[in-house]
Amino acid sequence: MGYQKVDADKKENGMNCSKILDMYYESQEGGEGSISLLSQIQMWAHIFFCPDCAEKIERYKDARTIMKEDFFPSSAPALEETIMAKIEAEQADEAHDTVGGFSTQSWVIAGFVILISLATAFFGIAFKSLALESGMSFMLPIGITIGIVLTTYGAFFIGSHLKELSERFGL
Repeated sequence: MGYQKVDADKKENGMNCSKILDMYYESQEGGEGSISLLSQIQMWAHIFFCPDCAEKIERYKDARTIMKEDFFPSSAPALEETIMAKIEAEQADEAHDTVGGFSTQSWVIAGFVILISLATAFFGIAFKSLALESGMSFMLPIGITIGIVLTTYGAFFIGSHLKELSERFGL
């Protein structure tokens, strides 16, 4: 019965536990000067008379101490420097390996697909009959088309990988 009266008095005065804990956490984040003197007195009086809040604040202090001192050993390198170094190295690898959104591997695979498709075009059933009807004059446009496709692809590949190729071959 007495506990309910004390709890009711706290709520009537506007001093419930969650409000006090919020004030305490705020004062720890911004320093003691971040809340008014009257609020500090109310907060410390509440903590003095409320064992639940006092226990929660002690746990908060212990957790904060652990996070500041014991979480990372003092001999460990700064985590931020290590992470940023790895991110920069990864970005440098991506920038070096990809050109225009395509990796070197994608360029090589596309080149092989183009080469194989052009070479196997002569094995189609319709090609033989068309070549027989048209004669040798048909081979000239086919040869020009294959030459234009391969030359254009090679020019784009070399142009987009100029820096990489010049480093590789010492040019």
